[in-house]
Amino acid sequence: MVKAQILSVISRIGPEVTGIYVVDDCCPESSSDLVIQMCLDSRVHVICNEKNQGVGGAVMAGYRAAIADGAEIIVKIDGDGQMDPKLVPRFINPILQGQADYTKGNRFYDLTNIARMPAVRLFGNALLSFMTKLSTGYWNIFDPTNGFTAIHARVAAHLPMERISKRYFFETDMLFRLNSIRAVVVDIPMDSVYGEEQSNLKISGVIPEFLRKHLQNLLKRIVYNYFLRDMTLASVELVVGCGLLLFGIIFGSIHWLQGIQQDTPAPFGTIMLSALPVLIGLQFVLAFLGYDIANVPKRPVNQDLP
Repeated sequence: MVKAQILSVISRIGPEVTGIYVVDDCCPESSSDLVIQMCLDSRVHVICNEKNQGVGGAVMAGYRAAIADGAEIIVKIDGDGQMDPKLVPRFINPILQGQADYTKGNRFYDLTNIARMPAVRLFGNALLSFMTKLSTGYWNIFDPTNGFTAIHARVAAHLPMERISKRYFFETDMLFRLNSIRAVVVDIPMDSVYGEEQSNLKISGVIPEFLRKHLQNLLKRIVYNYFLRDMTLASVELVVGCGLLLFGIIFGSIHWLQGIQQDTPAPFGTIMLSALPVLIGLQFVLAFLGYDIANVPKRPVNQDLP
């Protein structure tokens, strides 16, 4: 699919782009050979990974080459024709204007486009988007697996590229890494384009893996942002809230099981001693979430980075 579209994609990239990096991640179609033989655009540089590293490894290879050549903003688009190169100015403008460090596509702004999406994509994206909001701290974005992105080169250079997930979790892990440096992320509306191709991403297969990785990133983000880098009232609310919730659930479960075994109803005082910590703990946790939602990065950091 990429080999059939790659030359067309390159030809539609506008003059605002000064360098084009085609990354061949051990493509079975040898798409890089086609580009080398047929493409006459002097801006094109072909990079070939010795081993298949997945989308993350391919993007990082492109980032490194672009940074080494002095790029200011790096845009990533796929070679399969599903991303319109004419949208590149729309993606780079917020970064040029100092409003963002990283921009990404969002196919869910236009209700007409949403109606054309397959139901399984809608369900999977909604679920993944909610998990992404929790684990990355970017509550203001949607469509986290969208691969049409732009990033300030200074921000890209500051990312731990060797630690970013290289497979299907790449786009989401990028957001987690960006939050760790407090980068501003902005969604860019775009149309969805679906041909007759079959996606390699199977929702039923990746959700268990994504759940595990989202949980890992959520825990790391909370520890780093609320206990190591800074401590606020929200940190206290989270600790107290989780403690009360656990106490109420465990205490209530123990006495509920004892009541079943002894066939006697639990005393009113025991019920209240179980319910009150749960209710109060839930309020504390919701207060923490309210703070976390309001704590989305708002000031671009690219000018502050070395």
